[in-house]
Amino acid sequence: RGKILNVEKARIDKILQNAEVQAIISALGTGVHDDFDIAKLRYHKIIIMTDADVDGSHIRTLLLTFFYRHLPQVVEGGFLYIAQPPLYKVKRGQKERYLKDDEALENHLIATGIDDSTLVINEERRLEGEELTGLVEHARTARSMVLSLSRRHPVEMVEALALTGAFAEGAMSDETAALTLGQEVARRLGERGQGGWQVHATDEGELIFHHQLGERRVRHRLEPALARAPEARRLAEALARMGDIFDASCTLERKDQQMRIDGPVSLVESVLQLGRKGLSIQRYKGLGEMNPGQLWETTLDPEIRSLIQVRIDHADEADDIFTTLMGDVVEPRREFIQDNALKVVNLDI
Repeated sequence: RGKILNVEKARIDKILQNAEVQAIISALGTGVHDDFDIAKLRYHKIIIMTDADVDGSHIRTLLLTFFYRHLPQVVEGGFLYIAQPPLYKVKRGQKERYLKDDEALENHLIATGIDDSTLVINEERRLEGEELTGLVEHARTARSMVLSLSRRHPVEMVEALALTGAFAEGAMSDETAALTLGQEVARRLGERGQGGWQVHATDEGELIFHHQLGERRVRHRLEPALARAPEARRLAEALARMGDIFDASCTLERKDQQMRIDGPVSLVESVLQLGRKGLSIQRYKGLGEMNPGQLWETTLDPEIRSLIQVRIDHADEADDIFTTLMGDVVEPRREFIQDNALKVVNLDI
């Protein structure tokens, strides 16, 4: 039926007149508020089942808000569950597998891409198996930070800045040090085959990068504030945990394939590319796209379905979250989004 009423914003009379709310209360049989009687609950396993995309998440949140605010005893009794339908089906040959979300898909692609792959460093050292897996996991963390810092600058430029140590504390404390680092960044980017990178420093301590993009000359202004950002500091620490691997010549090899690796971003994306090879990926927009057999196999079969029991372990925190995200006051919601925006790796729009 689409999105249920947001009960956090509505008056009680409007809530009780809502057709979807009436249907839920009638189906459960408990009544509501002063008429509520948990002994009349018809079902001891109430499952919220929505699509795995962003709209499904919104509908699920609206339903959780309704149960938390108006039928809390159902939640406290452990009767409320959330189904986890898959967002993806992957197939290689005759083997099929359902994956819950973007994170599960990426984990699958990474594991498949690492299998039978070797990272060759300076044509001498070879990483594979668990050793390569550990490095790729560190690289995934660094990659997510690079992407979050790349809203105003090219990804490859931010990555090169991090690899040269520009984000270490005090690294760009004066114009000379900043220009030296900038020249090293330009050299790294030039080695990647991206033509004509040049850099100069302004009197204000900013670095100005130029490079050729097709027939255009593109300019990027690097503000000192970027290097001082907390996320930049965390990125520097993440790269330090990987040592000097990316200062060397690195190649990812699998059978007859060879891929040049310049840093954590290209390592992860190359592994993902190998993981996708020969793999069919189907993304479900909604449960309605599945045939009855798929719906039973992925979401309904009690033997293999995945359910999460809804619990309220910290009532005060839960109350604050519902008020912040679903209430009328905009400012706390804006602050919540701003405080947590950089933690988002995959944004489904």
